[in-house]
Amino acid sequence: MSDSHESEPIRIDTTAAHSARVYDYWLGGTTNFAADRAAGDAVLAARPGLRYSVQANRAFLVRVVQWLAADMGVRQFLDIGTGIPSKNNTHEVAQAVNPATQVVYVDNDPIVLAHAHELLKSTPEGATDYINGDLRDTEKLLRGASRTLDFSQPVGILLLGVMHHIPDEHDPYGIVAQLVAAAASGSYLVISHPASDLLPDTQGEASKRYNQHVATGQRLRSREEVARFFDGLELVEPGLVQWHQWRAGDGSPDGAITGHSGVARVP
Repeated sequence: MSDSHESEPIRIDTTAAHSARVYDYWLGGTTNFAADRAAGDAVLAARPGLRYSVQANRAFLVRVVQWLAADMGVRQFLDIGTGIPSKNNTHEVAQAVNPATQVVYVDNDPIVLAHAHELLKSTPEGATDYINGDLRDTEKLLRGASRTLDFSQPVGILLLGVMHHIPDEHDPYGIVAQLVAAAASGSYLVISHPASDLLPDTQGEASKRYNQHVATGQRLRSREEVARFFDGLELVEPGLVQWHQWRAGDGSPDGAITGHSGVARVP
């Protein structure tokens, strides 16, 4: 486990809500505290359909990893903003397709680190690693990931529900460009991002409540702003769509609203 400081005690502040634990609460998990549930409930009161959106984002993860592993032959994944382990973690989905798949997880929440052992149960043929680090320290992240991943070969870069935690002043587009620049031709960039333009009346209030209650704030973005993350890349079908729609067949309920997502190939 890279940069995990296993000899040091893991300090978790249970009095302040954190994004990973609030997300876990919305998913129906149990790795959360009273502050996380209170924050989650405050946001849900402004947007009752948010639980569906969160669950659909997890389903999007499963579909896209299966597609990359089975159809595109991707054997390496860099999952940034991993969150608290749940069902169908990236290595479980990918290694079910090919047991030799290698996966590196990245997150900066101490409670995710505390549960990282669940992410390190690799098949004998494959490998998994966990980096306790911040996406904004991109060079350090890539150095740590290179201990497990071969960046001269294609890699699936997963940024699901994480880029909205990077405010404009921290150069989110530059961060993504740096990750893409390190990846070989034939790699894939996957992004899901909460939208500012799909539910303008309720989303603004929900976002306001989130930023009031959760230590890690969020910056929602429009479809046009999310599209910028894919500049210079080859968006695959069906393009930039809501994440519950991406290759979902008939599994999407009418009237559902989630957020913007896309998958693009590095040329």
